[in-house]
Amino acid sequence: MILEKGSKAPDFTFIDETGKEKNLSDLKGKKVVVYFYPKDNTPGCTAEACSFRDGYEELLKNGLYVIGISRDSEKSHASFRVKYHLPFPLVSDPEMKIIKAYGAYGKKKMAGKEYEGIIRMTFIIDENGYIEEVIDKVDTKNSAEQVLKILKKK
Repeated sequence: MILEKGSKAPDFTFIDETGKEKNLSDLKGKKVVVYFYPKDNTPGCTAEACSFRDGYEELLKNGLYVIGISRDSEKSHASFRVKYHLPFPLVSDPEMKIIKAYGAYGKKKMAGKEYEGIIRMTFIIDENGYIEEVIDKVDTKNSAEQVLKILKKK
């Protein structure tokens, strides 16, 4: 089940960009962009991460904190962050506890075949920990702009 606007965002623990352990709830008072993606170093996922990287200063100016989540290992995330100079944390969720809590796992179609996998989604969480927006049609090359446009409409 995908979380909807107005739902309480499930809390989770992650290692931030400085190596410190944090919880999503520690970010109360900030808007948070949590994006789920299938795999490090694949074309769409790289484009999405680089869009958030390239728009990072603008996202920060708008009070947003960015977190990316996939099943990849911490080692994979570390090399992906370094390779593409990503200034935000990437969370490893191999058991898919966070992914499933947000409903970012389910049936997908590719090349006419149906299978189960991580669904690319972005959640904007408000300062009080509630889901403000759910983006289920992610524009990988313009993810940061997509988030900023939504916020400017409010």
